[in-house]
Amino acid sequence: MDQLTNRPKILTAPVPAKVKGTRPPNEIDFWRGYALVAIFLNHIPGIWFESFTHKNFGFSDSAELFVLLAGWSLRSVVDRQSRDLTSLGLFLRLGSRTIVLYIAQLVITVMAIGIIAATAFLADTNLVLQWNNAAAIFEEPITAHIGLVILSHHLGYFDILPLYIVLMAMTPFMAVLHRAAPYALLPVSFLIWATTLGTAVNLPTWPVEGRWFFNPFAWQFILVIGFLLGGDSVLTRAIVNWRGVSRVIGGVIVALGVLGTYLQFFPDPLNAPQPALFFVADKTFLTPLRLIHMLGLAAFVGGFFMVVYKRVRPVARFFSMLGRNSLNVFCVGSLLSLSAQSARFIMGSSLWVDILVVLTGLLLMSATAWVSEWRARLKA
Repeated sequence: MDQLTNRPKILTAPVPAKVKGTRPPNEIDFWRGYALVAIFLNHIPGIWFESFTHKNFGFSDSAELFVLLAGWSLRSVVDRQSRDLTSLGLFLRLGSRTIVLYIAQLVITVMAIGIIAATAFLADTNLVLQWNNAAAIFEEPITAHIGLVILSHHLGYFDILPLYIVLMAMTPFMAVLHRAAPYALLPVSFLIWATTLGTAVNLPTWPVEGRWFFNPFAWQFILVIGFLLGGDSVLTRAIVNWRGVSRVIGGVIVALGVLGTYLQFFPDPLNAPQPALFFVADKTFLTPLRLIHMLGLAAFVGGFFMVVYKRVRPVARFFSMLGRNSLNVFCVGSLLSLSAQSARFIMGSSLWVDILVVLTGLLLMSATAWVSEWRARLKA
């Protein structure tokens, strides 16, 4: 049992070695770092390395992994601070994180607009201004900038953080509900998720008519699952006691995911029973096919961090360092992905260009994490 939070060590056990001023490498940070690298690669369409990320071998991708781990990490924060904070204090403490994320979203969006404009200028073509849902910003700047501020307009590949902002805004209510009635949180979250799939309700976008790419009403469910798995409960104790069985079940799910993607098994919404969202692989609504695959993947690879740490320690430390500084690395990685799109557009796409942009991106992401920890150590 973890001495700090008195919860089972499913994915939370750190290694003994510790870098001064930072928490030691652990499985949560390791997989969060992996997710950040995978998101960086997946946000560069057509790049050669994209073919090797796990989204090509199953029905879920790094977005589900990132949100699941966010809920897991949130549980550590809530358990650690619940002893010292009232419900109101806990509510305000968690809510303040939303403001930080909102500011980060505005900053990277403005920088992304600058990158797109610079690419159009260097390539001498206005077609670039239509990239990634950016056309409205240049054609209807007044309404589009209002939409950016109120989070109703998102650039393509920059729509994960708005989801995260809404989810973090929900976390104070989630934590307080869990404190008051711990057994009610999962049923309430499941009911919201199931209702969302049954009605296809989603948040609208404006001024460009549409719906959010990541539906927060659906995606809150995987955040809650991560939150509950990160603590001590009958379920987590059962997973610990029956780890071999859960790994086998997870392995079967992963194998079926590989087979399904190889056979291109993606049910057609027009031919699926109603409500269709319960039977298709839809990312926007986090449908059961994607959710089950993510949980199976987590069950299968859980504990793999220690194998990596013992055999390829630099890799384990690298991913863990990225995961410890996830917000800064995510913001920089998003801008690097867009910059890589620009570089491949201007220089032409080739394997050598792909190698160059990936190595540059990984170097700058690791530099971002290192500088973040260096500043934290100075403050300490």
